[in-house]
Amino acid sequence: AAAGAWTRGRRPAWLQPPAAPRPAALGVKGGLDLNALGDGFVRLKERVDFVAVEGVGGWIVPITADYFSSDLAADLRLPVLVVAHNKLGCLNHILLTVCAIAAADLKCAGVVLNDLGAAGDLASETNADILRRCVPWPLVEKLDLTSHEIPAPLREMLR
Repeated sequence: AAAGAWTRGRRPAWLQPPAAPRPAALGVKGGLDLNALGDGFVRLKERVDFVAVEGVGGWIVPITADYFSSDLAADLRLPVLVVAHNKLGCLNHILLTVCAIAAADLKCAGVVLNDLGAAGDLASETNADILRRCVPWPLVEKLDLTSHEIPAPLREMLR
């Protein structure tokens, strides 16, 4: 329902290439309108029960030359769900990200380890256990990508 409501309404931006916002917006006449993004979020939030804002590739990804995805999350006061590929190096990535979220005085809703066919190495097999001991936020270890239902732990994170 939310996606349908959004597609029937006016979009503040529609970036076609699968890329970070700044390079994807290079073809947008006049560039991205940050006020329109914020206003569009407010309008949509008034019409639906729940709005998810995708992080477009990370916590500090440029939307414009001097405005980042972290700025958008702070301006909209969004809770942040960290999603990371379950592989070597993700512990550092996740811990740096959740520290930056806390420094921005935002809520970290939880962490999802995205396992898209990892090799089954030691890192991918132990990352979830290590994270459970390091962070106080809920952790979803594996998502069933064939399901159309949001798993209960993830639903709780998004409340």
